[in-house]
Amino acid sequence: MNSATPLKVWMVCGEESGDQLGAGLAAALRLRLGSGVAFGGVGGERLAREGLQSLFPLSDIAVMGFIAPVMRLPTLIRRVYQTVNAIVAARPDVLVIIDSPDFTHAVAKRVRKRLPELPIVDYVSPSVWAWRPGRARKMAAYVDHLLALLPFEPEAHRRLGGPACTYVGHRLIEKLPLLRGDRQLDHPLASPPRLLVLPGSRRSEISRLLNVFGETLGQLHDRGLHFDLTLPAVSHLENEIRAGVARWKTPPQIVVGEAAKFHAFQQADAALAASGTVTLELALAGVPMVVAYRVSDIESAILRRLITAQSAVLANLILGENAIPEFIQQDCTIDNLSAALTPLLSDTPVRRAQIAALAEVEARMTTGGETPSERAAGIVLDVAMRGRG
Repeated sequence: MNSATPLKVWMVCGEESGDQLGAGLAAALRLRLGSGVAFGGVGGERLAREGLQSLFPLSDIAVMGFIAPVMRLPTLIRRVYQTVNAIVAARPDVLVIIDSPDFTHAVAKRVRKRLPELPIVDYVSPSVWAWRPGRARKMAAYVDHLLALLPFEPEAHRRLGGPACTYVGHRLIEKLPLLRGDRQLDHPLASPPRLLVLPGSRRSEISRLLNVFGETLGQLHDRGLHFDLTLPAVSHLENEIRAGVARWKTPPQIVVGEAAKFHAFQQADAALAASGTVTLELALAGVPMVVAYRVSDIESAILRRLITAQSAVLANLILGENAIPEFIQQDCTIDNLSAALTPLLSDTPVRRAQIAALAEVEARMTTGGETPSERAAGIVLDVAMRGRG
């Protein structure tokens, strides 16, 4: 690598969340190197703003679930080979694959065969700690360094024989001021307490959880419990949610948009939430919660055979214990949810214990002075400069 020429960093992501991470990494690299870095690869609008001209639109490969990838398989295969050929032709100094392992790892494996000297960094670990743990050992053949978003992942990869792995931090750490505001974890409850309802951000989640959430809150209301409800909604599902909650005994205030959601988090005393990234947001905001989830019977049968993790809640996995109650599939009932929520709506030992656990989640996720993007940039630069081996 000639130091007089810009460092060529190629990034390949497969969906919007990866585009966000890639853009943060690109900005951090640009801050260190200025005009001494050039980007190429596959990305979305955010990476485009950082100077990456994508080989094709991200929408070509941004598919989720079990069925959609099969339906789009010819396009996905074509885009894999197009990406591999472009990387081989460009011969960058380092390749960074970001999340979306079905696509990005297919690219990395083929690049490793054709350019064995090219350093490859994987930003976001596949969930080898939750299912298909054998992937970790296989990754060691084509990934030189793994950048982990969760603090328990480096140990998981050491145990499973995966590639070298460093915890760089989750991007939510950078949003702590927005999630919590200036409120302390041990703040007194409002009167009545403010309860957040978060039934998911996908249509399938809303259809399976909105009614049981409403009936749970109705049962609490019938038992004489009082609370103010807020439901942060994604804009494309707002109308469906409004129609669904119109039948609730205690209709919530519906807010839309990220700023409104963060404000609601800062005010909340407790939450009833669908399993997902939002539970980690709640944990970092210091909001005690009950977590629920339902999937189709077919998905449930498949997942039961594959999943090895002890919990579906990231905060519980970080803690190594089920400090946050979760009710999945047949356990997601009105009685279970209402029984778990009740002690969170007043100053009880159960509530205080969960707040203490949430403080520990933040402590384990904190990375020190550098942001996750800055830590990631430092490792990418180090790997690029050293090359493979």
